[in-house]
Parts: sequence; structure tokens; C-alpha cells
Amino acid sequence: MLAVIRGEKIDRVPFVHYYNMVNPNEAAWELIGRDNLGLLKWTMVHQFITPDCQFETTRFERNGIRGERHIIHTPAGSIFEEMLFERVIGGASIKKHFIKEKKDYEIFLFYLKNIIVKENLDNFLNDFKLLGDDGLVHVSIERTAYQQLWIQWVLIDELCQHLIDFPDLMEEVIKQLNNIHRRIFLIVRNLAKKYQIPYVIFGDNITAPMIGENYFRKYCVPIYDMCAEILDGTGTLVGVHMDGDLKPLWNAIKHSRVRVIDSMSVPPDNDTSVADAISNWPETRLLVNFPSSVHLKSPAEIYQKTIEILNQGGKSGRMWIQISENMPPGAWKKSYPEIVRAIKDFC
Repeated sequence: MLAVIRGEKIDRVPFVHYYNMVNPNEAAWELIGRDNLGLLKWTMVHQFITPDCQFETTRFERNGIRGERHIIHTPAGSIFEEMLFERVIGGASIKKHFIKEKKDYEIFLFYLKNIIVKENLDNFLNDFKLLGDDGLVHVSIERTAYQQLWIQWVLIDELCQHLIDFPDLMEEVIKQLNNIHRRIFLIVRNLAKKYQIPYVIFGDNITAPMIGENYFRKYCVPIYDMCAEILDGTGTLVGVHMDGDLKPLWNAIKHSRVRVIDSMSVPPDNDTSVADAISNWPETRLLVNFPSSVHLKSPAEIYQKTIEILNQGGKSGRMWIQISENMPPGAWKKSYPEIVRAIKDFC
């Protein structure tokens, strides 16, 4: 895995999954062998402290579905969100966002300005020790402003309207989010060489239909490039979780300083193949998510899809195959052995 990131020679394309994507990891190792599956574990090297804000969580049930209400209390007022948890795999879905109207941004701005960004290595060091030789820490540096707003704070339809209705206020919000990012980057820079952090990840969940090229160039690329500039000389690459349709963004990605694409989701689920990525982004490492829909197909079809992915990029030394998006429950028992068999045959 490190050889792929560092551009060194590899003798086998790695197969990787997010930590506890199969819970526990040992269950997957028992099926396919520990040396056939690496781990990625999300972690951070920073924390937020908000001395004048308090957080409250209350739990509820709605139509038999578990839910939580998260409240941020500030001297300027309070905002809240409500989320429900999917019954089968437990994934959270926001049903009411923190920000619903203009006045909520004033509260949100107080919260953002109150944030103190501090180095915190507890989780990072624990995760580094936990993984040992089995995988890599996946160091998160938060989502960029636009992506963070629509995913975490405000409904996408309303965000687009707010950007038009009160642009000055929105630019102030985005400015504050960008300032927080810069402080995170400086912490990473101070730690990168000491702990040999191979890359950091913006958990942006990029998909072109939700952002478009103009907003991607305006709100994302400059922050990716700022991070890369701050990390120059450390050997730490800038990565982005891009798990959606990317074709309209190909050129913008090419001219950015992004060097790792995490969870790149290929056909038949999304629109950018490994061959497209290898051709368009010659300096970029591709952490390719095996398409979720294919887990439902026959063993022979899973094997053939893996071979197709490997034929397109396996000899480049710049990619691995990973499981980083939710699979149909239990499907790994059928798909993991076929993916591993294809990798071994390809080598």
C-alpha cells in the first residue's frame, strides 16, 4: 500500500477495505487470508474546542426507527439537526439540517468563530498502533466548505438558494470554514515528517451533479492547492474522497494538486473508469472502490469485473482495489474471494 502511494515498484495490486467494513476484520481475514486484505482507518490529528458553545444529544424513535437530535447551544442562539439510522447497516441520514433560514447562519458563524483548532494525536497514535503492519491511517482533514455545508449543515436546495439570496453572508461563512482548514493544514505540516504521514484526505464525497465544475473550481480546488502548498517538502500527498460521477470535473482535477483519489467509483455505478483516470491524471494514485452493485452479481461476473479493473490500471503501480462504500449485507463472503483470486491471477 505504501509503495503505491510513494510511487515505488509493487509485486501485487493491494486489496484493501475500510476498517470494520466487515465487522470484525478478522472474519474477512479468516475467509481470504490476512496477507490478502489491508486496512484503512479514518483518523484525525486535530480537534475542535469551542469554549463558549455546548453540544447536546437527545435520542428518539420515529416509526420504529432510531433517531438522534443534535443541538449546538451558543450565546447567539441554538441550532439543531435530526437524523435517523437505517435499520440494516445503521447508516445515518439527516432529516432536518442545522441551518434552515438566514438567521441560523448568524448562530453558525458564532460557532465557527469560536472554534479553536488544536493538535490531538491520541486517536492517530492509537490507530497507528492498532493497524501495525495491516494497513494505513486515513488522516481526515475535514470537508471543504461547499461540500461540508450541503452534506453536514444545510439542505442542498436551500444552500443553492442562499448562495444567490445573501451572497455576502455566505462568503463570510465559507471564509471562516477556509480559515479553519488552514489551521488544520498547519498542524498536519508540523507532524507530517515526524510521523511520515503518506497522505491526507478531504472527505468531500465529490460527485459532479451536486457541485458542478464552476463551484468545484471556486470552492474546492483552491483549498486542495492551498493544502498541497503548505505540505510542500513533507512528502505528504493531498487526497480527496471522490465517490461519485466525475466526468465534468476531469479537467479541473487534472489541473489541481490532488494526488490521491479515494473511493473512486467506477462503472457500472459511476461514469469514470480506471482507464479514464490513468489517462487524465498521470500523477494521481487511485484508491478504486469495487463497484457496490457488482457484489450482487455471480462469482464469475465479480471475477471478470476485477480483471477488467486490473487490466485498465493494474500495471501502472498507481492503484489498488478497495471496499469503501457500503456493500449489500453479507455480499463480501461471495465477492472477496473472487477479487483476491483475480488479483493473484493478474499478477
